[in-house]
Amino acid sequence: MFEFGEPNRLEDEFRMLREQVRRFVETEIVPNAEPWEAQGHIPRDLFLKLGELGLLGMRHPEQYGGGGLGPMASVILGEELSRSTYGGVATAVTVHSDMSMSHIAHRGTEEQKRRFLPDVCSGKKVGCVCITEPGAGSDVAGLTTKAVRDGDDWVINGGKTFITNGVYGDIYIVAARTDPDAKPSRGLSLFIVEKGTPGFEVISKFDKHGWRASDTAELIFENMRVPHDNLLGEAGKGFHYLMSTLQNERLVAGAMAAGQMSKAIELTADYLRTRKAFGKPLWDQPVVRNKLAWWASKAAMIRSYVYTCAQMMEDGQDTVREVSMLKAYGCEGLQEVLHGCLQLHGGIGYITGTPIERMVRDARILTIGGGATELMLEEVAKRL
Repeated sequence: MFEFGEPNRLEDEFRMLREQVRRFVETEIVPNAEPWEAQGHIPRDLFLKLGELGLLGMRHPEQYGGGGLGPMASVILGEELSRSTYGGVATAVTVHSDMSMSHIAHRGTEEQKRRFLPDVCSGKKVGCVCITEPGAGSDVAGLTTKAVRDGDDWVINGGKTFITNGVYGDIYIVAARTDPDAKPSRGLSLFIVEKGTPGFEVISKFDKHGWRASDTAELIFENMRVPHDNLLGEAGKGFHYLMSTLQNERLVAGAMAAGQMSKAIELTADYLRTRKAFGKPLWDQPVVRNKLAWWASKAAMIRSYVYTCAQMMEDGQDTVREVSMLKAYGCEGLQEVLHGCLQLHGGIGYITGTPIERMVRDARILTIGGGATELMLEEVAKRL
């Protein structure tokens, strides 16, 4: 099993967590996930099982059913879920656990935390975060969905697209512009919106190239009224809130890349040792195994950097530059490794339903989602 790049001093509780998630992947996800790919979403029962094990609220406060852990737990969860070879499953779970409901855990009021977090941690309710719009994605400051105060309510109009868990979710964190006269980065606010709110509609479910086991939606808000009590944090600080949470999202994306790389190398090494060509295993060809050794070296360095960034976050350091480097280099490196592993699989690697073929499709979005590579490199360049 390819495990290079893990810190030697990883605490015992995290090693036990890895073993727990890996067992869950092997018993609950890998044997059952193929139908989820076909139906385009994972069953609610999977969230409940993850919740029973305490895996959905590891970063949330203990008094609301969480585990009170830090970024290292998120890295391990993302990495091990991605080793399942089902990127859509990993994405649906981590969007819930690390990229959406964390907004409530970090800046929600006491009443909001009591109201939402126990069901979030248990898996009874599923969350998503609604940022991207038809005209704005990586450019968060360019969002145009509007929220206008009207008495004790906010009235929201606009739309969101490419929203993971958007079809079957229950709790939506929606970014909307509340001050049209403020600078683009200062006029955004975040709102908690529940499924079934009048004026809220899921208008389409996307059929995607990859991540097929996760549901992805386009949403529309037409005069949707949200109580003022559902405002998250302070009005006008939504951009800052989103940026702080995006650092964790990009860390998890790096962990997902590391998990996919390690699994792809493991699968390819096994295949090369059994597949024969010209009378002997492909593994006996130096040009073949040297390629795999090169990719294994790159994967080990990326994985090691994932844990370096996680530890920096655990220590409270500013990691914008480092996490941007990780997101760019790790997710681009993933493309090289997976396409190379598919090449070494030959024709079988091109057959739909094989792990390598699925992983190549699932990996492609990681250079786009959570901040495109080009944006990540600009973040690095600003800090050189």
